[in-house]
Amino acid sequence: MPSQAPILGVYLSKSLDLDSVYGEALRQLGDDVVLRHPHEIEDPSEVRFAICWQPGEDAFAPYPNLRLAMSIAAGVDALMSHPGLSAEVQVARVRDPHQAYLMAGFAAHEVLHREREFAVMADNATRGEWQPLAMRAPEKAQVAVLGHGSMGRAVVSSLSTLGFSVTVACRSEPAAPVPGVRYLTGDAAVMAAADGADYLINILPLTPVTENVLNAALFARLRRGAWLVQIGRGEHLVEADLEAALDAGQLAGATLDVFREEPLAPTHRWWQDARLRITPHVASDSLPEVVAEQVVATARELRDGLPLMLGVDRQRGY
Repeated sequence: MPSQAPILGVYLSKSLDLDSVYGEALRQLGDDVVLRHPHEIEDPSEVRFAICWQPGEDAFAPYPNLRLAMSIAAGVDALMSHPGLSAEVQVARVRDPHQAYLMAGFAAHEVLHREREFAVMADNATRGEWQPLAMRAPEKAQVAVLGHGSMGRAVVSSLSTLGFSVTVACRSEPAAPVPGVRYLTGDAAVMAAADGADYLINILPLTPVTENVLNAALFARLRRGAWLVQIGRGEHLVEADLEAALDAGQLAGATLDVFREEPLAPTHRWWQDARLRITPHVASDSLPEVVAEQVVATARELRDGLPLMLGVDRQRGY
């Protein structure tokens, strides 16, 4: 255990009590990394790092010596775009391998739910109707996946294992491609991947380049009657374009797990739209023990002047 004074961190969230979720796991890992709520900080100048989930507009202002902001989630767009976070502050994020598998299971479930028409069978069951439905070989279903980070690769691997024909749009050639999967790179990759696809799964990071990527032009490239699975970020989706594509029949429906404004208002019209499957941002989550281990390890790297293994390239946004 290091002999120097503990490195002090602060919980920053406007909507979640981070200590109630992660505090016990953090405290079990030693006393050289200490986290406090803002109201428990006696001297804000001693705070060196923060763990964050949707920090408030002025959340970073009290801490002049902050050197690290770490997201408890895979996405860091809320930190990258935060007006109060100095460009000199390093950014890191949690990378939970379990989170990738949870995401993969969610995406595969949504494709299978539509492909095998479980909603139709559930409706038939309410009337006691025994009505087998037609099937097609999985390889006949074309799935376009946008993004191939750690979670994207897990999604691609799961769908490929199930026999679907998968095309991936990603920034660069993957170091570990999934066998049998088609990869597209470059500026035109997203549009090209969508050509004729029956399913479109978005798992891109949010950057200035990817904002509003789910739009009318992209939907028009899909096979008519396609299905969207939106598990990236709410800002990826042009909501008016989604509604227009649904009304025109270009999209038969969509699974929406993320939204521009969360939680989705109880009065929002989408709750009543039978063409939409809405879930409350639960496609995946980070396990408390994994978050705690990675927060502590990153704080120690910061204290010891080491490169941050979970650091984020602020220019690229991930």
